[in-house]
Amino acid sequence: MTISILWFRRDLRLSDHPALLAAVDSADEVLPVFVRDPALHDRGAVRTGRLEASLAALSADTGGALVLRTGDPAEVIAELAESVNADQVHVSRESTPYGRRRDDRVREHLAREGRELVETGSPYAVGPGRVLNKTGEPYRVFTPFSKAWRDHGWPEPGARPDDIAWAADPDPDESHDPDPGSRDAGDGAEAGEQAALERWREFLRDDLISYGDQRDRPDLDTTSRLSVHLKYGEIHPRTILAELADDSAADTEGARRFVTELAWREFYADVLWHWPRSAWRDLRDTLSGMEYDEGPETAVLVEAWQQGVTGYPFVDAGMRQLRAEGWMHNRVRMVTASFLVKDLHVWWPSGARYFLDHLRDGDLASNNHGWQWVAGTGTDASPYFRVFNPVTQGVKFDPDGDYVRRWIPELAHLAGAAAHEPWRSADGYDHGYPERIVDHAEERRETLRRYDRAKGDDD
Repeated sequence: MTISILWFRRDLRLSDHPALLAAVDSADEVLPVFVRDPALHDRGAVRTGRLEASLAALSADTGGALVLRTGDPAEVIAELAESVNADQVHVSRESTPYGRRRDDRVREHLAREGRELVETGSPYAVGPGRVLNKTGEPYRVFTPFSKAWRDHGWPEPGARPDDIAWAADPDPDESHDPDPGSRDAGDGAEAGEQAALERWREFLRDDLISYGDQRDRPDLDTTSRLSVHLKYGEIHPRTILAELADDSAADTEGARRFVTELAWREFYADVLWHWPRSAWRDLRDTLSGMEYDEGPETAVLVEAWQQGVTGYPFVDAGMRQLRAEGWMHNRVRMVTASFLVKDLHVWWPSGARYFLDHLRDGDLASNNHGWQWVAGTGTDASPYFRVFNPVTQGVKFDPDGDYVRRWIPELAHLAGAAAHEPWRSADGYDHGYPERIVDHAEERRETLRRYDRAKGDDD
């Protein structure tokens, strides 16, 4: 009786799982394993709770066979492979800087005993690093990458094995079960593969057709909400793309826009693969001389931003939603990020880390490169002179003020778009909403002055 190990990471599902298929083909039984890595998974209650919800669902899907351990993956995986005499440990290829370093260490530990780490598939339709231009170089700009990504194509989804012979935990006393009752993802939605498939098909049926027109409207809540399912690999993007291609809505503006959003996710993963330093440093050095604020006074302003009490309703609504749900609409993410970087003059990694600590769908590549887009230091960077106006953005994308009133009860008495400008209403501040902590017009001018100086330093 031979046993292989399937080490789950960002692929917490059983369907369309190339590494699972490889594990099943390589041995009589498969030992399903997840390792809680303190260096990676101890990142706050929101992310930990969402992970536990997904693990609880996966454990149920494996009939309770999922083996859960806590510790250094290099040591844990090597010990498990020795315990069950597994020659191969199967994984989906990782693309983040930490994941690649970790897998190198695991590979080295396994090789000492003549065992092998086998990589099959990835969390992306097209594995990072595979889309190159005609000279063999990676893309730095989204639009040509997106075209090449589509032209490259991707395999059809892999079938779910009919019968998987799960191996028994070699040391049940060492296993750590998922947090009891954690099937609820904490935001009113269930976690797990079945929940992901149901959410995708609900979106495909009800909201995809209008996605092109309504995707920027946080008041309507018509986005897919699939980002968290994709983060944990409860659904593979290849599954989404295949089902979308077969749907009657495939040739609509909504479908085209949605595929473009998936392409952005793949692009940012590709950028991180080629330039791992861009995880926490400016990808482009054109603004290396940019002046940012820090110190006690700035810390007070940042705290106001975090708590959603800046006095700018659209910004505050987003930050309060983040703290309450662990999620925020993408349009609002851009506006809140712009406010921190360009109204408060804070270097983007501060905000990126705060988002990752609080977002259930916090993805290093998408999150941090999205922040760089706003800050003007990444690929496809927003022009340095573009500074999101938090008021006009709110009026445009939340025209009736419903999103603001949903998250800011202090402004519930203001009807319509008046909720975006309480300073214009005689009773705007009667229920405790704070006044503005900065003057946006003045801070915009200051941002442009700083950008001009930084660009001059590079000349």
